[in-house]
Amino acid sequence: MPVLQNSASQMLFLTAVSFLTAIVSPSHAADPTAWVKHTLFEGGHCNTAVAGDFTGDGLDDVISNSQGKCHLHIAPDWKHVVLHENPKHNCIHSEVMDVDQDGDLDYIAVRYNPGLIFWLENNGTLKDWKWRLIDDQVHGIHGLLVGDVDQNGIPDLIANSGLPKGPFPESVVWYRAPMEPEGTWTRTVAAQKDAPGLTHYLGLGDVNQDGRPDILTAAKGGPQAKPGSGDWFAWWEAPNNSLQSGWKKHLISDKEPGASNLFVVDVDQDGRNDILASRGHGKGLCWFKGPNWERTDFGSDLEGPHCLTIDDFDADGDMDAATCAKDSKITAWFENDGQGNFTTHKLDEDQAAYDIRSLDMDGDGDLDLLVAGQTSKNVVWYENRMKKE
Repeated sequence: MPVLQNSASQMLFLTAVSFLTAIVSPSHAADPTAWVKHTLFEGGHCNTAVAGDFTGDGLDDVISNSQGKCHLHIAPDWKHVVLHENPKHNCIHSEVMDVDQDGDLDYIAVRYNPGLIFWLENNGTLKDWKWRLIDDQVHGIHGLLVGDVDQNGIPDLIANSGLPKGPFPESVVWYRAPMEPEGTWTRTVAAQKDAPGLTHYLGLGDVNQDGRPDILTAAKGGPQAKPGSGDWFAWWEAPNNSLQSGWKKHLISDKEPGASNLFVVDVDQDGRNDILASRGHGKGLCWFKGPNWERTDFGSDLEGPHCLTIDDFDADGDMDAATCAKDSKITAWFENDGQGNFTTHKLDEDQAAYDIRSLDMDGDGDLDLLVAGQTSKNVVWYENRMKKE
């Protein structure tokens, strides 16, 4: 099924021992019982896991992908069933979206190369979810994001085409879902052949605060990329008509070895949007103060913080951050004092990850962490118990 390019050319049964140590500033010490680690799946290299109420019982379930299998882990006991199996569909990213607007959550996943984006249609049962193609013309997909790009109240899908190959090399595209499940997705090219350097991850937010959501991405660079083409964070300014191709590119920084994740957020609560980011193929996290993008580094000892999520984990009114470093195998959250000064709290020293999500896994009103274990070959979640202590 081809994709139409727009003619205008765009997130218990097995429980591991909980342990928590903290790297903190002298003025703030973390309680070593504040987070509990739970393991809900073991036995397969897993790059991505997302959560949502897929069964309609009011509890958040998890879908992970390992060894070409899409596993649905059903809360609260985490019994798992295989929704889809294809050895050629070993996925690197995934998202949750009600694609067909029928009131239940569907599953979207991507393969890196050759590029493949597909979705599984939730049919209300625990088997035989229909596999449907979204696109197979973008290659080097290392970013997938759901958001309302065109502000019509219906979620859209954003993906990158990070390799210098195919009809959309080194680009970022966004898709409108079809009106019918069998229909074709409308593709618009936002970053048009101006995102080189092996792009990683995506952001969506109103960077310049003009009322329109902009698209962001980063490029890891490194030996696999063309020399001088990567190590940057950038954003593409949304035009008046989001279906227009070739959005205007703005550089945030080009001195960021291993650049990967980024979010639009008011870090220091001054009313202006900033960028909070990580260098997933390098070291540490940072934030860039808008609008001039002055950088502040934190968590600089972490190697390979390939995943990043932002949320108010301590419920104090400002946005914190969390990551799980794939190389140093440290899971940590970073407490924001409201002015952009971050204190590091280490949760785990033996967990690798490619993907992390923040959500209320147990329905107790606070935010937990869901981690896809990559080389740890597991899926785990960290229970936030700070309110209970």
